[in-house]
Amino acid sequence: MAGRVKWVTDIEKSVLINNFEKRGWVQVTENEDWNFYWMSVQTIRNVFSVETGYRLSDDQIVNHFPNHYELTRKDLMVKNIKRYRKELEKEGSPLAEKDENGKYLYLDFVPVTYMLPADYNLFVEEFRKSPSSTWIMKPCGKAQGKGIFLINKLSQIKKWSRDSKTSSFVSQSTKEAYVISLYINNPLLIGGRKFDLRLYVLVSTYRPLRCYMYKLGFCRFCTVKYTPSTSELDNMFIHLTNVAIQKHGEDYNHIHGGKWTVNNLRLYLESTRGREVTSKLFDEIHWIIVQSLKAVAPVMNNDKHCFECYGYDIIIDDKLKPWLIEVNASPSLTSSTANDRILKYNLINDTLNIAVPNGEIPDCKWNKSPPKEVLGNYEILYDEELAQGDGADRELRSRPGQPPGPRAGRSRDSGRAVLTTWK
Repeated sequence: MAGRVKWVTDIEKSVLINNFEKRGWVQVTENEDWNFYWMSVQTIRNVFSVETGYRLSDDQIVNHFPNHYELTRKDLMVKNIKRYRKELEKEGSPLAEKDENGKYLYLDFVPVTYMLPADYNLFVEEFRKSPSSTWIMKPCGKAQGKGIFLINKLSQIKKWSRDSKTSSFVSQSTKEAYVISLYINNPLLIGGRKFDLRLYVLVSTYRPLRCYMYKLGFCRFCTVKYTPSTSELDNMFIHLTNVAIQKHGEDYNHIHGGKWTVNNLRLYLESTRGREVTSKLFDEIHWIIVQSLKAVAPVMNNDKHCFECYGYDIIIDDKLKPWLIEVNASPSLTSSTANDRILKYNLINDTLNIAVPNGEIPDCKWNKSPPKEVLGNYEILYDEELAQGDGADRELRSRPGQPPGPRAGRSRDSGRAVLTTWK
């Protein structure tokens, strides 16, 4: 009889521990022999560090890729997506097609973004083209809405330029590196309030890319009705959807936590905008997630001991265009409501069923392609091996104004969402 999985975590959350215990796994300390370590991003740095790291054996797996920050640091995500666009353009890919103004027709899914202080002069040039626009500043390495503010005057960031005596990019570890992005000032509103989507995406391997979408994502609403008025730029209860911020608002509801399921959003949009438009929106959301993963796949250290569950943040504008805002390496496992607790417990349960087949001692040499029966609420979003096996890169895409080739049409194949071939 196979031994029981020995687990460690440095994140003391009941949704994790209850899932480990339910499987009959045995808790050990990090200094003992372990098979499964659900760790923070700080710990993963140490595990894979050249100085302090150690060699993992075939029966050990962890929940982050060594350089996940290529996707989850705001500045690096944008840098990798920009590089990916240029590579596709160089290859002459139809995906990199531009309109008459030089704007990408299909790859324009991240708001215009610059790094500060490095790109200050480029930013100023862009700002002066539309001086009435609003921009949002975010520290590269922080989460939960910390350090974020909105600006609409150059004078508000002059100090960022002065603080940087050099044009070279500040070191990767610094906390003072910021990104500044064009603020989406026409968000889709429901009940007059701004919201974003939190979607969970599991990556089991980057090369070949295999990723899964969790069906039970949710919307996070602001507690105060939206206004683009410049006099309210400092009111984060209007502009930032993070629960860590909204829970301090007077109108925060502790029963539903200002959250709506993705299914509810879908029903609402189908009834107000129509089924076809809604399906197109969700296809586009899935497509930009796959593109973001393809953008980082070449630079990601695809260590066989790793898997990762990302929290994707998407904003939809009033033209029903989805925008990728950021990707989180450690999406919150704190439960703000009873429904939240159930959702996150099930999320971890389904993640473990894929990452640790049959709950047995892992063997990181397995092909990381679980049977459909164990996916639970996950569905396969993209499987590069399957796509190449069909002699083409079949991509999740269903939108008007297609690049050259046949119109993409959705079909179902072994429960997988696939689309017809590009030529």
